[in-house]
Amino acid sequence: MTTTETTAITVELPTAFDARWSRLPGIRVEGRRITVDPAEYFFRFESSTWLVTDWELVKSQLLDVNETTESAVEQLALDFIQQHSQSTSDAARVLETAYEVYAFLFRDEHLAGLGLPQITADHLRMLREAATLMALNKVELDGHISNVGPCWFFPAATSVVFDLDDEMGGLLDEVYHGGWFNEHRRIESIKAHAALGGRLVHGCQSVPDQDRRCRRALRCVDGQLP
Repeated sequence: MTTTETTAITVELPTAFDARWSRLPGIRVEGRRITVDPAEYFFRFESSTWLVTDWELVKSQLLDVNETTESAVEQLALDFIQQHSQSTSDAARVLETAYEVYAFLFRDEHLAGLGLPQITADHLRMLREAATLMALNKVELDGHISNVGPCWFFPAATSVVFDLDDEMGGLLDEVYHGGWFNEHRRIESIKAHAALGGRLVHGCQSVPDQDRRCRRALRCVDGQLP
């Protein structure tokens, strides 16, 4: 494991996370308080800076903006990131921002239109928690994967934490990687991710020794603009 620092990351989020996240090495959940030991938690941790934009600013100035024939939604988001984003080494701020982004994206009101009665509000909570922690992963402009935490391997991590069987774990993975995002929610997601520097890049390997990855991006990679 490669690590750039060993200082613990501590954050208090608006709601308590599932205590079973503590099953993973290097993370301790005590109600709303989460502590991450980078040396134990990450498979690789080479970068301790991330690009973020104030969530309240995204909500007030971007979420309700519509794309035009001249500016697609991706371009609107990138322009917003260029104007308002900041580099931060405060991992707690990244997690706080990610919490707000995914509380917005994976909200219960969309369940009825999903068409998957097996997916419940509790499953959306799982998605919110996993996606929040995944915000600490990072891919550089040249494609180098600099930060890899357990949630890079989404199905494996969520199955361990939430005791999901293979069928439900696979279904939740499908929802996360596309089933949730119809056209309206896809546009919503692009705008919301401006708060995480345009982060639409994620790992989706199921286990650490597989080579397959799934990445989605605007024009930037992990929030780093060219």
